[in-house]
Amino acid sequence: MGLLNKLRVAHERQAATPSAGGDKHPTGTPVGDRSGPAYALGVRLSNGLKEFLWHLNGIGNGSLLDLGPVWQTTVSFFVERGFKVYTEDLLGAWKEFLRVEEDRLREMAPGMDAAEMTPTARAERFLSNSLQYSPDTFDAVLAWDLLDYLDSELVPRVVTRLTELIKEGGVILAIFHSRKPDCFFRYRVVNVQNFELLPSPALFPAQRIFQNREIQNLFSRFHSSKTFVGRDQLREGLFIR
Repeated sequence: MGLLNKLRVAHERQAATPSAGGDKHPTGTPVGDRSGPAYALGVRLSNGLKEFLWHLNGIGNGSLLDLGPVWQTTVSFFVERGFKVYTEDLLGAWKEFLRVEEDRLREMAPGMDAAEMTPTARAERFLSNSLQYSPDTFDAVLAWDLLDYLDSELVPRVVTRLTELIKEGGVILAIFHSRKPDCFFRYRVVNVQNFELLPSPALFPAQRIFQNREIQNLFSRFHSSKTFVGRDQLREGLFIR
């Protein structure tokens, strides 16, 4: 909202009643419909997503935060499973925030406090109007590869804020590149074991390649984590609060 052009969408719908025989494997892993048309070439088999959904299995009336743009396929997927879905495109909001900040800098009169324009001050000012939810709101967060693209001053502050917003036992799914990506992607959920990578105009170049130790330090307040490494240079991280 306001200068950040923040997009927050809440969708609620009563979950569909399961058909006879239920909608689970005997092990309790959620199952989607694997019939129907073939998916696009950008669809990726995701062990991280599969584990993420397994962790959420059995949660009734849960809340999920998607930190990418609104995709109806993702929203519908989780709404059908009884979740209330919030969407906040944090990277898009950050880009708009920086545009406004640049305009503000050009208009600054001589003698104004330059400390307001430091990276730390900008990061804190951005978060004063972003991720504004009550503590312990969410059971799950889809962070995608957001942290690879945010400024270094902003990354730990975002993780700290998410730590406050997610419930005890809640889970975050994040993606980290093992090398600088050639293309900027957005992501949407296709089914219980696949998400789609959609090439999009780059909002920012990738800012860093996280080492495993750096990732562990960022999520040090989480009780446990799992990493799934793919041949496509993507690492999926699952972090349980």
